[in-house]
Formats: sequence, structure tokens, C-alpha cells
Amino acid sequence: MSADKQSGDSQPAKGHDTEILSLSSWTNLLPRLIRERGQDFSVQVGIHQLLEMLKILEELRKWQSTVEDSTLQLIRHRDTGVEVAGSKLETCACTITEQKGIVIYLLNQLLEILQSGSWRDLESQLLPPFVKTRGAGAPGQGARSSRQPDQLLSPVGAAPAAGITHFLSQRGKEISNLYHSRFIDYNAYHADKYHEKENHLGFINLMTSENKLCFDLMSQRLSDDDMNYLDEGLLEYADWKGQPFLRKVVAQFLTHYCKAPTPLDPENVVVLNGCSPIFSALAMVLCDVGEAFLIPTPSYSGFAFSSHVYSQIELVAVPLDSQITRENTEPFQLTVAKLEQALQDARLKGKKVRGLVLTNPQNPLGDIYSQDSLKTYLEFAKRHNLHVIVDEIYMLSVFDDATTFHSVLSLSSLPDPSRTHVIWGTSKDFGICGFRFGSLYSHNKEVVAAVGSLGYLHSLSGLTQYKLYRLLHNREWIDNVYHPTNCSRLRDAHKFVTDELKALDIPFLSRCSGLYVWINLEKYLHPCTFEEEQILHRHFVRNKVLLSPGQSFMCKEPGWFRLVFADKRPRLETAMHRFRASLKERKEWLMVALLKAAVVEEVAVPAPPPASREFSSSRELKG
Repeated sequence: MSADKQSGDSQPAKGHDTEILSLSSWTNLLPRLIRERGQDFSVQVGIHQLLEMLKILEELRKWQSTVEDSTLQLIRHRDTGVEVAGSKLETCACTITEQKGIVIYLLNQLLEILQSGSWRDLESQLLPPFVKTRGAGAPGQGARSSRQPDQLLSPVGAAPAAGITHFLSQRGKEISNLYHSRFIDYNAYHADKYHEKENHLGFINLMTSENKLCFDLMSQRLSDDDMNYLDEGLLEYADWKGQPFLRKVVAQFLTHYCKAPTPLDPENVVVLNGCSPIFSALAMVLCDVGEAFLIPTPSYSGFAFSSHVYSQIELVAVPLDSQITRENTEPFQLTVAKLEQALQDARLKGKKVRGLVLTNPQNPLGDIYSQDSLKTYLEFAKRHNLHVIVDEIYMLSVFDDATTFHSVLSLSSLPDPSRTHVIWGTSKDFGICGFRFGSLYSHNKEVVAAVGSLGYLHSLSGLTQYKLYRLLHNREWIDNVYHPTNCSRLRDAHKFVTDELKALDIPFLSRCSGLYVWINLEKYLHPCTFEEEQILHRHFVRNKVLLSPGQSFMCKEPGWFRLVFADKRPRLETAMHRFRASLKERKEWLMVALLKAAVVEEVAVPAPPPASREFSSSRELKG
């Protein structure tokens, strides 16, 4: 139905336009839709409840400007070292943002249902994904176990930009909603980035794994004369697997730095625009829709997003524990027994598992697998005819001289070469995420050809391929200039952040690889649930510092966060200042909550005998 005749400050869009309706338009539109449709009482009750939510949203809007201004003022004081007492307005800011997002999502979902006349199962149609995963009771008391993360996760209150559209397919809607719910903080960061001079109140991102320590070296190298070359062939379509000169130098590079026992073959190399496209392409050509890969968790969250959106396969978690036991001699230890159990459980549920995904060094844990461990994982996969995808994107980001990285390509013999596939790219080790370069090495010619064909959609520009060729070819610069400097700066940044964590008595995994630290903030959760983990996460967001909660990595234990430290010292200092402020705010909030709970518990004591009734009532009133 058309909604273009409604009055108000902002007219609703005509027909099926995707514009989100204004509040004034909603006030006029909903009663009219109820009258026109004349639906049964139960539906009208649901709409009445949403009208009540509309009134709440009106009130939230009245407070929004005041709260945001006050919050920014508090951040300004904290960043300049001025102590500021805790403010109720800061707490309100988070609540208003979350509730406003949820209400807007529900209202626009309702309009689509009203327009289409699809009334069945109204409640399940209205509830967005991030509401469905929560229990019906108070936070932390949901129906599902608070110790089990969702397979596909959305931040609490992170409503997608819900538009009213009939143009997208159901798949398109799911992709859009999943993207907006998962990347709401990332998009907010890009819209409001911190800058030492131009935007002192912007977001500092310790969430995205980017190496920002060697821009000076990289910018100088990319400006050298040998980089500035233009040839007619670079402006033409190339082999979808990648330019031959780049695939050759990648094979040479991996042979040298992975310590391969024999030279690697350039014909087994494919280059695409990033390691995530490489992984997605492998998932596409190795699995049919609905099939699965095993993956030890916690694991890189991008795998879950790309596998669901692009290749439509499932990731079956192999959950790892932090507790040390007789079988678990190290925190989050991966064993073949755990792989066997996860595979058996998946098959009992009717899932067809086609492969195993490993990251080495591990993301987010930072663990480096020994050669013996790698062999046992590969032998397990061979027994069950599983492919093994090993992502080694952090292989040069090992910054402790006493720690040795072992590539799967360094093994003298692979148990099943035709089912072993290695991913590597320059985004992390060289700090050039924007180049969007990823490579695959596989002995399986069929896999190479199939993945290479997707270069039709995911190839790099010829100019980018040439610059990468020159960059990787200059091994003297890498070994004598870039790599030692990068490792030294990673080591210093890691020490600064871990010293801060020690001062706050925060446990963390002490690893010397990757760009991040896996930290345990369980003591700031009460109770220790994923709902409370998300609340703590929103405290960080409110203080304009972004960390990744463990639930986004499919971690089975609430309270873990990944903190990226590969940033310049001044920005890290400001970020850790905000980090401390967030924890202090959370601690104060917990103390108030515990005091309130104690008062409620005291008031709830059964009434004494009648002779003391007057005194009891007086104490309850004071409470």
C-alpha cells in the first residue's frame, strides 16, 4: 500500500521505498494501518505494544543530544588526564543507543509485515537476530546456556540499518542484516576516527588486526623508483590466477621464509584480492552448500562471516578450554582427541564435514604449532579424507628471537599433499591491508584451477601486482631493513600493553606472535555470561575504544577479549587510558548493582511476627 499521504515533519516514502520512516510519520501511519487492515485483536495488541515503544523512543530522543554532549565532554576530560566522577548520563548514552536501534528495527519490520499482509508468526518475524539469541528473562538469565556462544553473533543492541524494502531477496536481506549487525562498531570507527590533532574525540581501534607500526618504512619503499613502472600489459586483463611474474616471486618468497625442503612451483600459486577471498574461494570449490569445515575455537571471526555470506557452508566448532588439566596441559590446547570428538558429534547430527581450518600463528590466541603437532593434525585429516586449510598470514609477525615459526610447507613430507592448502598474504606482516593481496599454495592442480577461475571476480589490478612483485623480490630490504624494524616495534608495543595489563592485574596469554593479546576480563562480569560480556563491550564503545569480545571468535567461555597492540605509542597510550576508564566505570557500575541486589535481598526477607511489623515496614521503606 502507498504511504505517501501521511502528514508530519517527514513524509513516508512512496510505495516500497527503502527510506526509514520518521517518528511523526509512524505516529500517523500505524493507527491508519490498524483501521484499514481490521485485523484480529491479538495482532492489534502487538501493534499497541509497539505504539508504546514509539512513545519510549520519543522520550529517548529528547535525552539523546544532552547525553551525547555530556559523554563527549567526559571523554575530553579523561583523555587530558582530568579525573571526572562517574556520571549517570554515560550509562544512559549506551542504553539509549541500544534501545533506539532495536525500536527502529522493530517498527520498520512491522511496516513491511503490514504492507505485505503476512500476519502469521508475527512475533518471530518482528524479532531481529540479536533479540532472538537472548533469553526471555533478565540479562544473563536467558533460556539458552550463558556459556554457549551463538554460531553467528551480533553485538547486543546493534540493530542493522533496517530499511523497508521489497527489492532484496531473502538472501539479500540476511546478508545485509548480518553485515550491519556485525560491523556496526567498525563502521562507526570509520565515520569518526581518532586523530591526534584533527579529531581527539574519535574512536581508537584496537579491534581490527592491522599493523600500523611501519608506515614510514613502507611509504618510502613504495615510493622508490623501481616501483614506478608502467607497461601496456599491466593495463590489460591478465591470467585470472595472477600475473606470472608475481606468482613466481610468491613461490620463491614462500620457499625461503617457510623453509620448504624443495623449491615451490609457481604453477601451484593463485593470487586474489585478499586472504578472505582465498578462503571463500576454497570453501566454494571444496564444499557444497550446507556442508562444513571443522575449526578450533576461538577462531578468526572473518571465517564465520565469509563462509556464511559467500559460500554458504557451516563452521563446526572444536571448542578449546582455558583451564589446565591432565589432558589440557596448556590453555586452549588443540588435541587430536578434541578433533575426533567434534567430527563424531557433527556426523551424528548429519553434517557432512569436508575439511579442517587452522591458523598458524593462531588468531586470536597467538599460539604457534610445533611441527609434531602439525603432523598429528594432518594425519587426523588424512584418516578421515578431510582437506586442511592452513592460514599462515602472521608467519613473519613472530617478534621473539627464542620463538620459531613452523610452516606446514616446511614439513619434509605431507601426509596428504592433494588435500593440504596454505594461505598467506601481506596485510599483516607488511602492514598493507589496503593492497588487498592474498595467495594460495596447493599441490592439487584441480583446486588451483578452480580457485584461479574465481580470479574473474577477485583479481588484483596489474599495477598492484607489479608493486607486490617488486616488494617481495627485494629480499635484502626485507631481511635487513623492514623485518628487524617491524619485529622490534611489535616487541616494544607488546611490552607496553602487557605492562599495562599487569598493572591492572588482568590475565592474558603471553605469546610473541601476531598483532594482538588475548586477555581475560572475567572479573568485570557479574554474572559471567555472554550477555555481561557484551555489556562490558559497550562500556568500551562508549569510551571510544574498540576491542573484540570473545563471543565474536566463537569462544566457549565468556570474558575473553582480543586487544590489538600494533599501533604507534601516542595512540596506544590514549587507548589504554580509555581502556582503564572503561574498566573503572564498569567496576563502579558492578558495585552499585551488587549493593542494590543486597538491599533487595534484605527487603525480601520473610516478614517477622506481628509484634515487630511496624519496624519491619519502616526498614523496607528506607531500603
